Amino acid sequence: MESLPYDVLATVDLGSNSFRLQISRLVDDQLYTLDALKDTVRLGAGLGSDKVLDTDTQERALACLARFGERLRGFAPGQVRVVGTNTLRVAKNAPAFIERAEALLGFPIEIIAGREEARLIYLGAAHSLPATRERRLVVDIGGGSTEFIIGSQYRALVTESLPLGCVSFSLRFFPDGKLGKSQFRDATLAARNEIQRIRQSFRPEEWQLAVGTSGTARSLRDILEINDYTSADITLEGMTQLRQEMLRRGHVKNVVLNGLKADRAPVLPGGLAIMIGIFEELGVSKMTVAEGALRDGVLYDLLGRQREHDMRETTVSQFCRRYHVDAEQTKRVTWLAESLFRKVCGEDLDQDWLKLLIWGARLHEIGLSIAHTAYHKHSAYILQYADMPGFSKREQNSLGQIVLGHRGDMGKILPYVDDQTLWRAIVSLRIAVLFYRSRNEVALPPALDLKPHARGFALTVDSGWLGANPLTASAIRQEVSQWKNIGYLLELQQV
Repeated sequence: MESLPYDVLATVDLGSNSFRLQISRLVDDQLYTLDALKDTVRLGAGLGSDKVLDTDTQERALACLARFGERLRGFAPGQVRVVGTNTLRVAKNAPAFIERAEALLGFPIEIIAGREEARLIYLGAAHSLPATRERRLVVDIGGGSTEFIIGSQYRALVTESLPLGCVSFSLRFFPDGKLGKSQFRDATLAARNEIQRIRQSFRPEEWQLAVGTSGTARSLRDILEINDYTSADITLEGMTQLRQEMLRRGHVKNVVLNGLKADRAPVLPGGLAIMIGIFEELGVSKMTVAEGALRDGVLYDLLGRQREHDMRETTVSQFCRRYHVDAEQTKRVTWLAESLFRKVCGEDLDQDWLKLLIWGARLHEIGLSIAHTAYHKHSAYILQYADMPGFSKREQNSLGQIVLGHRGDMGKILPYVDDQTLWRAIVSLRIAVLFYRSRNEVALPPALDLKPHARGFALTVDSGWLGANPLTASAIRQEVSQWKNIGYLLELQQV
């Protein structure tokens, strides 16, 4: 059997409704839960109209993460992955909150894009479903967003994310807890209006089985079944009966139903309205429920990285094909950039940064497919804002900064780079591109070296080689001036 670095993995899902920690052990190619913690933080409820998280909600969330951090003590960085979703995607003060949260957890927090969240949700759901070949529509109603996926077996084929959440909709349409016909009508129509945008890609002819995941779907299934509104699946008829019962009760505080947990009751109206909108707009007749969801998908994705089946590598390869990069040129540049990065980092080499540098080197010319002028800016923009399955938003930003800094004026990146390792990645790629400007194989200087030095770096090059290659020698001297202009030192040492 394949030997893996870790047989125990953990994930933390920072959702807009609940925070969840799951710890699992790998046994015979399957992950089995060892421990699970959940706290209904309702992060999304603390997001004001100004898109700022209020202080009380932050403190409640941080207290939860302190408990999670204690449980994760002793875990290695490669064993744990923490992901944040919709509320942390949109909150203006998310960076300050994340800095405090990471200190308590002891692990970095990855803010994932909506479509990446959808991909991971499908991966988790697929591992809890029979390995059949039918095309599935998977729907996950979260606290702040709803993800829609069509997939087959373990592969997501179509992914979308819409700003429909059980927390946000409950606050928006049922702010005082009153349950009236007009509130349900408005909430359902608002959901249908959003879903209309994606209806063409998710019409009934595109899938054979509808599957719900996470809290809203599970809660609806349990309520409908236990109260005899349906037998096993979620149906529109059953949800209509549930809505009528909630209207009869008149207020959220009066809704006491078999199968309804106390922490789910305040967000049930919004979740129910969204699900009814999904059924009506996408032509769903019934929906089964999968036990796997986002946190399970994150765990299986983390397992894939251990096995070198890293989705990020697949994405980079696809981008290289999509943007028609010069494979031979990027191979040369990547090899030299990696070599220089290893030299300049020495014993401080960070494997995660090394991967980012290598991916950045392979993708640094994708902007040429748009225009040659300022192509590095086009490349950086694509890497920062495109959907890149497997990558977090932070990783995409780092890739974009590496690529943006690989040529041209250094002043443009100075305000965005405050990490020493990122500077090392940038200088390694800049010099690699400089030496291979001819886009041909060249005989490199025998003594070529790059080391940290004073307030910057020292580049060592054979003097004889510089004399024989005056164009490159001139480019190196211009590079030295570039670094001097931004207050950093790149010293040319000739031997």
